[in-house]
Amino acid sequence: MGSKPPITENEVSPGMQAYMGPSLFQPHFARRAIRDAYEKKIPPLIGYYAGLSSIPITRFLAPMGYDMVWIDWEHTSCGVETMTTLVHETMFMSGGRTIPFVRVPGHDHAAIGFALDAGASIVIPQIETVEQAKHVVSAAKFGRANGGTRSVPPFRLLPGVTDMSADRVRDVWQNVNDQAAIMVQIESLEGINNLDAILTEVPDIDVVWLGSLDCRVSMGLPADFGQGSEPEWLAAVAKFDSIVKKHNKPRAGFCLGVGEELTKMAKDNVLLVHAADVLKLYEMGTQLVTARLAVALEK
Repeated sequence: MGSKPPITENEVSPGMQAYMGPSLFQPHFARRAIRDAYEKKIPPLIGYYAGLSSIPITRFLAPMGYDMVWIDWEHTSCGVETMTTLVHETMFMSGGRTIPFVRVPGHDHAAIGFALDAGASIVIPQIETVEQAKHVVSAAKFGRANGGTRSVPPFRLLPGVTDMSADRVRDVWQNVNDQAAIMVQIESLEGINNLDAILTEVPDIDVVWLGSLDCRVSMGLPADFGQGSEPEWLAAVAKFDSIVKKHNKPRAGFCLGVGEELTKMAKDNVLLVHAADVLKLYEMGTQLVTARLAVALEK
């Protein structure tokens, strides 16, 4: 008899299925998952960056069991239909194991609604002021009582089929306000300087991400993949860290490293983007060089 195959991730972890909404057409209880990770009730969410707007790649990766996927609608060229399909492929092909986050292109009210209507949580780039933060959160919430200006999609959820109310008390739209998460990216020194006021006046922000690459470029520093040791940079990062801790607010970030580096990052972050489709394809360049050297003719 042959030996049994090794136990796989899919056999030991349900991923984010515990945080699924009443229907796969509804967003996960991502706000709750983030808070549970922050309170150390669950490990940090491990995700990957989908930078290619590729439906076939998303379909291939979805069953692997990442906790989340970052669909970058800000920096990849695709329409609303493709973005929506990427969200649905993630939800359905993962069986609810993976939470889709869509980074929307700017602060446009319509784009925020499109991503949320698809069933995703959202990432808002380049937040710098209280007014911007209030605008994007308002665009993401239903009901004036909640400060919301989001339009109710009448047939995005089918009555009696996919519009179930999670708590069976409030209507579905009030429940959805509590399901999808809002992540904001602070990507400039102005944003860092205003972060205390932003988190004071806009409490519905669920998680904060320091966009270090953009922040360094905006400060006139070398990009260096978001890393550096300049005094002004270290002071900015320290200020960001202290404000996030002051407000007891979860944070998230990139961590492509492994072992101790990943363990260290997990202590302070509730969500870690740990892989990327674009980086895996980038590795093919190195493979090509290695292959050419292996078959090179002797001189």
